[in-house]
Amino acid sequence: MKTRSYSTRSVRKEDVERQWFVIDGEGEIVGRMATQIATILRGKHKPTYTPHVDTGDNIIIVNADKVRFTGLKENQKEYQRYSGYPGGQKSRTVAEMRAKKPEAIIEKAVRGMLPKNKLGRAMFKKLYVYAGPDHPHAAQKPEKLKA
Repeated sequence: MKTRSYSTRSVRKEDVERQWFVIDGEGEIVGRMATQIATILRGKHKPTYTPHVDTGDNIIIVNADKVRFTGLKENQKEYQRYSGYPGGQKSRTVAEMRAKKPEAIIEKAVRGMLPKNKLGRAMFKKLYVYAGPDHPHAAQKPEKLKA
C-alpha cells in the first residue's frame, strides 16, 4: 500500500504579497469592524496564512470619528490607563475619547484582538486610522472594503 505525504506550505516573510484596503468607518459598529480588521491584519483571510509569519495586509480606516457603539456604551464604557504612581489611574468615556482622540477608539479595539508579542506589534503597524474622510495613501491604490 502506498502512503501519501502531504505537506503544509509555510510562507516566508520575503514571499508575502501585501495589499492595501480602505474601510469607511461611518456608521459601523466598533467591535464588529475591529474583528474584521484584526483578521485582515493577521492574514487569516488568505490561504497562505502562517501563524508565525506576518502575512497580513495594510488597512486604512477613514471617518473613525463616525463609528458607533450599541446600547449605552457611548456614555458608560470607560477607557482606563495607569501611570504606575499612586493615584495615577485615569479614565475617559467613549464620548470624551471621541472628542479628544477619535482614532484611539478603533486602535484600542483592534490592538486588543492582535497577539501580545513582537508579531502583534508588527501587525499593528500596518493599521492607519484617520478621523476624517481623507488619507495620504492614494499612491498605494487601496481597494475599498465593506466593513
